[in-house]
Amino acid sequence: MFSKRFRLGSLLGFPIYLDLSWFLIVIVLAWMLATLHFPIALPDLKAGTYWMMGIAGTLGLFLSVLLHELGHAVAARRCGLEMRGITLFIFGGVAEMADEPQQPKHEFIVAIAGPLVTLVIVVLTFAITAVGPLIALPEPVSAVVFYLAVINFILLVFNMVPAFPLDGGRVLRALLWQLKGSLRWATRITSSIGAGFGLFLIVMGVFALITGNVWSAIWMVIIGLFLRSAANMSYQQLLVRRALEGEPVQRFMSVDPVSVRSDLTLQALVDDFVYETYHKLYPIVDNGHVTGCVTTQQVKQVPREQWDSVTVADIAQECTPENTISYDSDAMDALARMNRNGISRLMVLDGEELVGVLSLKDLLGFLSLKVELEQEHVPVRQVNPINHQD
Repeated sequence: MFSKRFRLGSLLGFPIYLDLSWFLIVIVLAWMLATLHFPIALPDLKAGTYWMMGIAGTLGLFLSVLLHELGHAVAARRCGLEMRGITLFIFGGVAEMADEPQQPKHEFIVAIAGPLVTLVIVVLTFAITAVGPLIALPEPVSAVVFYLAVINFILLVFNMVPAFPLDGGRVLRALLWQLKGSLRWATRITSSIGAGFGLFLIVMGVFALITGNVWSAIWMVIIGLFLRSAANMSYQQLLVRRALEGEPVQRFMSVDPVSVRSDLTLQALVDDFVYETYHKLYPIVDNGHVTGCVTTQQVKQVPREQWDSVTVADIAQECTPENTISYDSDAMDALARMNRNGISRLMVLDGEELVGVLSLKDLLGFLSLKVELEQEHVPVRQVNPINHQD
């Protein structure tokens, strides 16, 4: 989802990240506020004052977004869900959960927490604006606070549209999930609404472009495309998770994996293994124990004229949690590990013994077949009674 991000620090125990796209939107928004919005709202001020107002308004907005996401994160932690952190990016922010809520009540609590924080911000900023003349609040400060009140109100209304993955869509999904007991059905309905809402924004963007409102048109189209993509992806991710959760890795692994010896030359590795089996990763097995692994990427880094003299042991890398998995692990964990590390094969171990190799191709083949067989039948899943005290 994110191109490149930097860790800013932590807040309440949650890592805070800035995506590269955040810097772009900060610059653009500060410029628009300083040169367009505030000069129109409050004429006859100095250019430096407008720029200070623009920067303050921009940082205030993203502070509001951060507080919104902290609301989600704190609620998730109270519901026992692991949080990976909060990332600010071009479309605002996202609180990243390691897993989806397992109960509709927890889904509702996590989803509604962010909008409640934003509602508090809206009330406070409007209140400050209202009492500004009574406490002699400087006009530039009052204008920035009023901007934050209005923009947070707009974001609150937008966020509560019942279109997944917006907060309103998650709230609706929780209610539908509780009603029918099927997370898959609820996600399909709300994701469809989300995709439709994204299309609506795209159409509105085209109309805005026709009427000459270029900036609004660009943002509507970009946000519409993002929402359609996120809605469709969310449903697909749920299908993947439901298909693979509870399925052990050993069900899909190749039990007779191709392995190599550490004393093998790179030339022999390429001729006898790579060109014969077309794999990119090979376990290294000596005396029945896995001693490491070798990849075609490592081979490429060695000059071709040295392949006859360099052995596998010379370039081998150690087995790590990034390229191995236990034979009794969940298949969904294996897929997440492959995706996180950008690899398509995992060595399956039982202690130090190599018992198989798991490939992405095998997982996707099973996934495709299972989704195809079950797509017309959505079983009503038993939902645990909602008795968790928060």
